[in-house]
Amino acid sequence: MAPRVFEETVLPHLDAAFNYARWLTRNDAEAEDVVQDACMRAMRYFSSLRGDDARAWLFAIVRNTWYSRVSRRASVTEAASLDSDEHPDEALDPEARLLQQRTVERVRAAIEQLPVDFREVIVLREIEGLSYKEIAAVVRVPIGTVMSRLARARERLLAGLKPETMETLP
Repeated sequence: MAPRVFEETVLPHLDAAFNYARWLTRNDAEAEDVVQDACMRAMRYFSSLRGDDARAWLFAIVRNTWYSRVSRRASVTEAASLDSDEHPDEALDPEARLLQQRTVERVRAAIEQLPVDFREVIVLREIEGLSYKEIAAVVRVPIGTVMSRLARARERLLAGLKPETMETLP
């Protein structure tokens, strides 16, 4: 394998792989480690890439790397919450910007509360934009299971994002 082919095929997807790993691990440092290990595996097994769907292939490696790390531990510890990396719309007035930030925080918290099976399919579909077929390949389940998990994840997100009452606002 020529290093240039690997670089052109896989490296454009590193940011997305990191984002996915961060949602899985809930920790930036651990996500970096997972992606680094996944890249080493991807390089080693680059010849196993079939077709041109390097993004889904890399996501599958990231997922497998994370699961192998978790399985090596006796128990999974809760990771620190994600660093705030959203970029509020500077064109908004301060009040609207604050409301936007609060909405982003609520959605992020709701996604983090989902069980990992639901969290990963929601992230892969709604944030990373993978098709049902690509998600099925990444998480190694039938498309019907992907659809079911997405439906349940969306239901839980909606329940977790019900409008706040005036009593709960500061």
